[in-house]
Amino acid sequence: MTRMHDMGGRYGDGPVIPEPEGVLFDAEWHKRALAVTLAAGAHGAWNIDVSRHARERLSPADYGRFSYYEKWMAALADLLVEADLVSRTELAEGAQADAAPVPTTLTADRVAAVLAAGGPATRPSDVPQLFHACDAVRTRKIAANVLVDGGHTRLPAYAAGVTGRILRCHGTHLLPDSSAHRLGDAAEPLYAVAVRAVELWSHPEHPEDEVVLDLWQSYLEPA
Repeated sequence: MTRMHDMGGRYGDGPVIPEPEGVLFDAEWHKRALAVTLAAGAHGAWNIDVSRHARERLSPADYGRFSYYEKWMAALADLLVEADLVSRTELAEGAQADAAPVPTTLTADRVAAVLAAGGPATRPSDVPQLFHACDAVRTRKIAANVLVDGGHTRLPAYAAGVTGRILRCHGTHLLPDSSAHRLGDAAEPLYAVAVRAVELWSHPEHPEDEVVLDLWQSYLEPA
């Protein structure tokens, strides 16, 4: 079953309306949502894949009605409770418990440096690179996490079972399907794969257009 967040190529959701260029936040509280998310993540209790999966785990009803940053806040609340950084009582009452700053507290003077450093996902790996530029490949027929039932994956449902060609290899990166569930890096080669629009959709407006997807080696097989 396609999960609520996996919306690519789905019919019935209306047109995609691009945001005006240069507009980063539609409301003042969106800035605070980003700041709180960064500050909470700085404690190191989860990684980006865990946080993505937390948003995917929101109930379909909430996921469908929440705005972008509402999804962030709802998932963050779950993560904070699961990591024992905040209690359910504190969330329910909106009360802040007295707590001294810890070394991982993200202070304002450190924000620019932390954002500039980012969170590199490249990792060493003994997994050999199987594909090279111009190789024809096919994605797995079922876009599902094969390690955890119902788990996080970066293979979108609309791109399952399609053929494409390798543009380049990005090197070896941690596998989100494993990382999101704290099962280790499981690093493997990551590729940029070009897929023709006619492979993805029944009646594309421009059939020869290509969509470029970053896909891990375990998502692929020779075509």
